[in-house]
Amino acid sequence: MLELLSPAGSPEAVTAAVQNGADAVYMGFGDLNARRRAKNFTEKEFSDAVEYCRVRGVKTYLTLNTLLTDRELPEAAELIRKAVRIGVDAVLVQDLGVVRLVRQVAPQLPVHASTQMTLHSLEGVRQAAELGVSRAVLSRELSGEQLAHICRNSPIEIEVFVHGAHCMSYSGQCAMSALIGGRSGNRGLCAQPCRMPYGWQSRADSYPLSLKDMSLIHHLGELDEMGVACVKIEGRMKRPEYVAVVTGIYSKAIREKRPPTRQELERLQAAFSRDGFTDGYFAGKKGPEMFGVRSSGEETQGAFLAEARASYENTENGRVPVRFFALIQPGEPSKAAVEDETGRVCTCEGPAPEAARTKALSEEEVISQLMKTGGTPYVCTQVKALVRENLALSISAVNAMRRGCLEELTRERARPPQRETGEFMPGVRYQNRPAPPLWTCYLRKARQLSPELLALKPERIYLPVSEIALHREELAGLLKDQNIRLVAAMPRILWDSEEEETRKKLEIAREMGVEEALAENLGQLSIIRSCGMEPRGGAGLNVTNAQTLKELRHLGLKSAVLSFELRLAQIRDLSKCIDTELIVYGRLPLMVMENCIIKNRSGRCACDNPNLLTDSTGARFPVLPEAGCRNVLYNSRKLFLADRARDYENLGLWGERLDFTTENSQECLRAARRYRGEGDFMPNEYTRGLYYRGVE
Repeated sequence: MLELLSPAGSPEAVTAAVQNGADAVYMGFGDLNARRRAKNFTEKEFSDAVEYCRVRGVKTYLTLNTLLTDRELPEAAELIRKAVRIGVDAVLVQDLGVVRLVRQVAPQLPVHASTQMTLHSLEGVRQAAELGVSRAVLSRELSGEQLAHICRNSPIEIEVFVHGAHCMSYSGQCAMSALIGGRSGNRGLCAQPCRMPYGWQSRADSYPLSLKDMSLIHHLGELDEMGVACVKIEGRMKRPEYVAVVTGIYSKAIREKRPPTRQELERLQAAFSRDGFTDGYFAGKKGPEMFGVRSSGEETQGAFLAEARASYENTENGRVPVRFFALIQPGEPSKAAVEDETGRVCTCEGPAPEAARTKALSEEEVISQLMKTGGTPYVCTQVKALVRENLALSISAVNAMRRGCLEELTRERARPPQRETGEFMPGVRYQNRPAPPLWTCYLRKARQLSPELLALKPERIYLPVSEIALHREELAGLLKDQNIRLVAAMPRILWDSEEEETRKKLEIAREMGVEEALAENLGQLSIIRSCGMEPRGGAGLNVTNAQTLKELRHLGLKSAVLSFELRLAQIRDLSKCIDTELIVYGRLPLMVMENCIIKNRSGRCACDNPNLLTDSTGARFPVLPEAGCRNVLYNSRKLFLADRARDYENLGLWGERLDFTTENSQECLRAARRYRGEGDFMPNEYTRGLYYRGVE
């Protein structure tokens, strides 16, 4: 049966989830999780919540699913040690460096890969499994067909979101909140800019980035059949009443193996929705009908909230099955025992029975009293009682034995499992490279490459593998006799159904002499190697600490692009065990989107035309096509640091990378020359990014 995983942003939400049938809850403890604006828990609240769940047979998962810096890793290590002592069942992680840390600090604690890790392919899941991950939470954008393929072949458990908010961007690939508002979604403080109005002309008069909430309640049977281990409800920022309503409806649908009733669907919408719900990604039906907004005056009614609270406040819905045994015979203390579903047995003794003077105690009476477990976490499923004839024992004595057995069982079930813990060992510190960085450039289109640009001698030229395959003869001519390496850049997202075609393009690049490929996701590493190439790491891998670099070195990567959410001082202090690159010019990607907003706008494919999304301030954000009929939303202002070269040249970097997106070949040339110390090029509008001001 599917495990139902519910959100808990507060202690009250834990109670709401458990009393309404959740099999597991996920919650944050401290500031290192992806919902830092939720109430979260103090250490005592967290400990009490875990014990509360453990007694009732509900698993608890600690959310540690943000990108961390080196200075935060010791705090994370201590947090994990505390969580192990408290007795959590697993930890939910985004950062590859944190995966490495958990293996050191809590080697027996299961690790679940957060959806923030952007796992969306079988190869990505397999690679995560090799790193020690026992469960993968897949991207929400996958279709049912893609999910089934992964489930059939996955070496680890698969978890799928089934209800709650949709991010417009693939989780883990959104920098919009960070770059525009200084609040990082990758660090748990997303300001939800996708819910704001935008437009395609001069006015922001629509909501092209605001997806409806998802609901897969009609597909639970399919998910179960395809082998999904766990279905997850989103909503740690939601109120406990929301958790109660949604958990209760999904729990009944799963256990009773039935579709929801009309009344249940109405209750789901009353709890929270944005113009209803969508299953568009799962059904493979993308388009404008997947979008919606929350009405400004829409509030859940008081009677509805009171009814939801009644399902968990001052209520104990028995859920742990137990069996009772009783033995009452002359001349000996009366005995009772209780056994839970794990085989744990607790016993209790009462007074010795006396000879009956009037009415003898019957087996039926003992069974009736032991069955009365109301108001406790337990539900009695069976009683076996042996009561000798003509004996008297008070009903209160039988009840006392029942209570004593259950109290002892509760104490036993509350004890946390014993797991070993270790110390966090950052390892040897690597000295920064003394030489200034080499320069590399990323081009979106082959037409941006010119002989004049090549004459500036970039160390590497990154070009999408699709462009290499399409323009191989032209590129071969341009690069002939040039001592410049061309690197095949993989798309940010690559589904299993797209792998074969991408392999063919990589093989074409390999035949041209291309020896390296830029990986943007864990799932691309094995594909690159199978084509005889060596992998380098792109910005999609979200590198923010030295432990992640060590994991990437272990995986055989030759270099990695550092996250543009880091400050220059953090980059300087980073211990660099492999070559590192920093993006120092260009439009930074804000979102990687599965739902094509270009087609949603016009009703047809219009990728060749300029597409600019406008916000309420008048800022214009280019929307460019990506492999697989996806979109990438880019920043309205170009990153520009040519006049600040001294600030990043001494950070120990191997490469400074210029990213060219909307520029023509002449604009690429002018920008490159400025970074080489020639000319006076400067964008009309530019930003210094987050390298100076940092991000929350």
